[in-house]
Amino acid sequence: MSRIAVPLIDGRFSSHFGGAEQFALFDLDETTRSVTSHHIAAPPPHERGAFPVWLKEQGVTTVLTGGMGPRAVQILDRFGIEVVLGIEDGVPETLVQEYLTGRLQSSGSVCEGGGFHDCGHHGEP
Repeated sequence: MSRIAVPLIDGRFSSHFGGAEQFALFDLDETTRSVTSHHIAAPPPHERGAFPVWLKEQGVTTVLTGGMGPRAVQILDRFGIEVVLGIEDGVPETLVQEYLTGRLQSSGSVCEGGGFHDCGHHGEP
């Protein structure tokens, strides 16, 4: 079984992974590529590396997000978790469906730091 995670803030999609208050977790049937169930879960407090470890413990295989620091991308990659970056906004359920049909592709890290960490983009135009 596969599980997709989508970061949330105030119950809606969060474009910045590190700012997530919760994650929507979608379980998939790999044969039919359809959602079988989903629930909302609260991660541990945001500290360096905490979210990737927690997502691995939750059985996540894919993360759909806007921006993410390079260290988090590296950790998730090391865990074998696919990261789809560059999502600006959307309804979590719709984003998952777009991903499953191949219409949602990663456009690369657009991390702007957001005050959560130094991702190397501060002061850039």
